[in-house]
Amino acid sequence: MTDLPDYLFANPVWSALHSQHRHFAVAKGNACRYPAEVVPFASIAQSNPAAMQQLHALLTPEESVWFAADHYAEIPELIRHETLPCLQMTLPQTIVPPDSSIATVPLSCANANEMVALTTLAFPGFFRPRTCEMGSYFGVRSLSGELIAMGGERLKLDGFSEISAVCTHPSFRGQGFAARLMWEVVRKHRREGVRSFLHVSAANQNAIKLYVYLGFQVTRTVTLHRVSRNV
Repeated sequence: MTDLPDYLFANPVWSALHSQHRHFAVAKGNACRYPAEVVPFASIAQSNPAAMQQLHALLTPEESVWFAADHYAEIPELIRHETLPCLQMTLPQTIVPPDSSIATVPLSCANANEMVALTTLAFPGFFRPRTCEMGSYFGVRSLSGELIAMGGERLKLDGFSEISAVCTHPSFRGQGFAARLMWEVVRKHRREGVRSFLHVSAANQNAIKLYVYLGFQVTRTVTLHRVSRNV
């Protein structure tokens, strides 16, 4: 385990929307969320029926969102579709990122369609048309110009930035692009004086093995719940 502060990392979406990402926040009482075109993430300050009612008020009838909570407070107005146990991991400051070994290109919202198409192959629904506004992204292109790998930032907290959207097109996997793109993001974080962290599904053993190999350490396990409006 690492020494990450509980007040930030026990509820990282809440922390991001009340600090570095406050300009994205759509809030009602003890519930808040990112706009749907940014990411499908919401948060509640405490897991109780009142906060869940406020979360319900932030949702449209046709959408679902994910939020983190150790305890799920049931209310009839919300349907819980699934849960997703995730590991929260961080990179110790003692780990020295290697020098860049591939040519990466900066990505921006002008590349949003390409970025959504690539990430949909790996984790459909999480990367949206405006996710690119959450931080910096880097990519690798094939000789023909196709975007074949990418990685970047998602949640931003005071002093910490999340590595996310790391993926490679199935036809180009096994060439080390994921690790090299992650180091590209880590080097950016080190220049900015922030610490790198990430979230990964507890079932994604291949990704976890890579992150451990790179030096990431488990902070805690968090449980995500996907909910939608019942009425």
